[in-house]
Amino acid sequence: MGETNVWDAEWEVNEEQARTLIDRQFPQLSSKQVKRLGWGWDNTVFLIGDEYVFRFPRRTIAVSSIRMEGNLLPKLEAYMTIPYPKPLFYGEASDEYPAPFLGYAYVPGDFPIGLTEERRALSAETLAKFLRRLHEFPVQAALKYGVQQDHRNLTDIASRKLKLEGFLSKLVEHLSPEESGVIEAYIGRLQKNRVEAVYTLLHGDLHFKNMLVNENGIVSGIIDWGDLSVGHPACDLSVAYSFLPPYARGVFFETYGGANEETKLLARLIAVYIPILILMQAVDDGNEVIAAEAKSNIMRALSD
Repeated sequence: MGETNVWDAEWEVNEEQARTLIDRQFPQLSSKQVKRLGWGWDNTVFLIGDEYVFRFPRRTIAVSSIRMEGNLLPKLEAYMTIPYPKPLFYGEASDEYPAPFLGYAYVPGDFPIGLTEERRALSAETLAKFLRRLHEFPVQAALKYGVQQDHRNLTDIASRKLKLEGFLSKLVEHLSPEESGVIEAYIGRLQKNRVEAVYTLLHGDLHFKNMLVNENGIVSGIIDWGDLSVGHPACDLSVAYSFLPPYARGVFFETYGGANEETKLLARLIAVYIPILILMQAVDDGNEVIAAEAKSNIMRALSD
């Protein structure tokens, strides 16, 4: 047995099993092709025909988030300014598979990998409007639908800084001396231990593997809402640093409605932290394309 990772699965679903489970509960889909699209830490994802996507939890911890998505995502429709996967099929747990699963409308697009800075800048207002509206969703209503509140201690900078130092020592052979130097210098400058708590509804995991762009490179879909939670808006605003070039951040924050220095500090930290986690997994998987994109996200977040 190798070392266990946070992204290891407790149960896997292959195409054949997915087809059986879907056919049994949704016979109207039985004529459609089932194709595995990929998997994240929490779910395995299948494309059904070319109009639906089904997500099957890979571990117990993901079950409550699938339930919560099923409850809350339909309620967000009036707040959404970018296409998102709306749940349409609610699969029940059974003897064959221990968890509920969800089928959504398929959102077309490509992952924003290898985009030029100019292309990225085109999405500044689109992303800011999207987050401004999402963050207006009433927190009390979200909590009522079972959304977790600040379960990741987002405002605790000191512990995240400590973790970053640990990650960096593991990654040092996969980074250039320049990359390591920039990240180390940044960690060294992080003097604040925590920021004031602010509560807003969050997508919670806004990075390049959960965003889609159209043929012009403009953001055209936000997917994977399994980390919907209530917490500090900086978590989502991190996209201003990881995705957008420095010169597009002004218009982003202006369109969003402003953010104080604490929020920007935390947003930048999360814009480094999430891609470092993605980089660690990509190294583990031997995925050079994702590793390269994660590194460029980190370096962009640390450039002004």
